[in-house]
Order: sequence, then structure tokens, then C-alpha cells
Amino acid sequence: MSSVAVDQSQRAGKADPFVNFRPRREMPGEAFVGNAVCARCHTQKSRTQSSTAMAHAMSTSQESPILQSRRRMTFHAGAYIFETLAEGQQSIYRVTDGKETVSEPIAYVFGKGRVAQTFILLHKNKLYEGRVSYYSGINGLDWTIGDELNSAPNVEEAFGRDISGGEAANCFGCHGTGSITEGKLHLDQLTEGVTCEGCHGPGTRHAEAMVAGRDENLFIFHPRNLPADILSQEFCGACHRSADTVGMMPDLGGIRNVRFQPYRIATGKHDANDPHFSCTACHNPHIDLPLQNASDDSKCTVCHSLRAEGQGLPSSKTASTVAASAAKSCPVGNINCDSCHMPKVEIPGTHFKFTDHRIRIVRPGEPFPL
Repeated sequence: MSSVAVDQSQRAGKADPFVNFRPRREMPGEAFVGNAVCARCHTQKSRTQSSTAMAHAMSTSQESPILQSRRRMTFHAGAYIFETLAEGQQSIYRVTDGKETVSEPIAYVFGKGRVAQTFILLHKNKLYEGRVSYYSGINGLDWTIGDELNSAPNVEEAFGRDISGGEAANCFGCHGTGSITEGKLHLDQLTEGVTCEGCHGPGTRHAEAMVAGRDENLFIFHPRNLPADILSQEFCGACHRSADTVGMMPDLGGIRNVRFQPYRIATGKHDANDPHFSCTACHNPHIDLPLQNASDDSKCTVCHSLRAEGQGLPSSKTASTVAASAAKSCPVGNINCDSCHMPKVEIPGTHFKFTDHRIRIVRPGEPFPL
């Protein structure tokens, strides 16, 4: 790159407040505009994104199909009975030992419910995470991960875990949009779920620039322009947990780290800068996961032949991809590459098998690699 180009790039970076935008990173002075405004120009992407798990990463109990369709759920553990009860459109979370009872309306739920849904409660002016959650695998309640409390000393302790303060800001910063100012949570500013602006930054100035016809600075962030390692670790990893974040966890989080996809993909033997291994190489964040075909073998055969070594390239290979096919060919010639190289691993207590994003040759009986 010429010195002129570098100077222009540096000037552009200084002029553009969005150049270093990342999820959960505040942008002082920038205002959110809301998905309805985004949809005026980005109709198709807005329509499909609105049905994704990210868009429904958080909702109120009134907006939760799971709670609205399950009028009562019960979980017994030791001396305690945990319940969710529908009262009109509101849902109540209640814990009792038969003598004392603590109950509160469910303020928010985290998760769309494809795997699980966790209940967030406001109790004595503090935010709590419910000790039990809903799991789709059993269509019912079980301990929230990490909250097995058969020996809780009292109903108050059994009721939930205090997450007020910094933890609440982190939780809502990933599950919602626009609620964090100066590192503090402001629920009155919250937009539930990860909206367009959760990944592209506050959109007011962008919308104004588009209406005015200015294009010298669009005042919006495009994650696709990031290098592969930065995209996966700094951007997606801001919420889905990067290698740096997991590296600070005791024992690297054990088998539970299988659900931290950016960390898992970083532990593979591939080049972290290779765009074929960025999150968006397989996942389209504007489309719900079951509709993405993320495990389609075509993602792998860009570089790898399905034929055994020495048998040539599949007819679908073009001259432009021959060089890439220097990557090792599959000696089995199997289909469903991820079934061998990205196994599904169940985290105890989640009632769900997560796809392990540590791409490798999986051998029977080998221990889970941290």
C-alpha cells in the first residue's frame, strides 16, 4: 500500500467513529434508530433476521411462546419446589419449601428456547437469574447451568442468583441492544434481542446520511470487512466467547466450553487468518440457523476433495479452486464432513448436543480436547 493510501486510510479512520465498532462496545454520542427504520431500505435482510435466534436472544415473558403455551411448569429439588405459573399474559416464577415462598413476575427471558430459556427476575430492586431454566430437550425445567443448589440454606438463596451490577450489564449487552451507557445498564433504553444495530452500530447518522444522499461516510459498520481472525475472535467472540475470554476461565471451562464457538475454532490447526474459517464463512447472521445449511459439505470442498488421494478432483472443481485443493483429500470420501470432523457434544445438564467447532479428525474414545 502506498504512503498516500495509508494516509487516506488513517484520515478515514479518524473521521469514521464506526471504524473500531464491536458488539458491547459503547459509542458515545451515537443514537440508535430502531429496526423499523433499518427495514425501510433493508427489507429482505430485516425480515429474515427478525426470525433468528439472535433477534430473539431476549424477550419479555409475554412475548415468549414457551411460557405462553406452557401455563405451568414444575421442578422438584430437595426441599424446594420451583414453578412457573401463567397469570393472564404475565408469567410468575415461584420457589417454595412448603413454609416460605418467594415469587416474582418473570421480567425477561434469555434465549429463544431452541436449546434453553433462562428467566430474569427483579427482586428487591435487584436483577436475579432464576436457579432453574426451561430446556427444550426435556420440555420442562431443570437447573440453570452452574446453579445446582440442592443444599440451598433458605428459600431466598434457592430463588435465584444476584446478577445486578457488572454481570447484568454483560448479560443484557449480549442479549439486547442499546441498554449500556458508561458501562451501566439502563433498562429504559433497552431493545430486546440482537437487532441490526447490535452488529452494525447505532444507525441514526447512517439513516440521515442515506436520506441526504451523502456517501463519503456512511456512519455504519460492516463486519464483513474485518480480517477473519478479528471477525471471529473480537467481533463474534465479544458475545460467543473468544479464545482470550475462555483462557481466563478455570480449567478453560471444561466440557462446557464446547458452546463457545469462537474459542473452539481458534484451537484448531488451521490458519486463523484464513477466511474459510471465519464465522461468516459458514453462518449467515441474517438467517435463522436451521435454514442456513451451515454444515453443507460445499463449505469444505472449496479446499478439500471428497475423493481419496491420487484420484483427481471432483468434476465440480474449477480451475480457480485447483490450487486450494492442495489441502488434504478425504481418504474416506464420505459425505456430511461435520459428522466426522465437528462432532456433537452434550454438555451435562443442558439436554442438548452442541456442534464442536474445533475442526479435527475425531477418533473413538479420545478425551474431549480443551
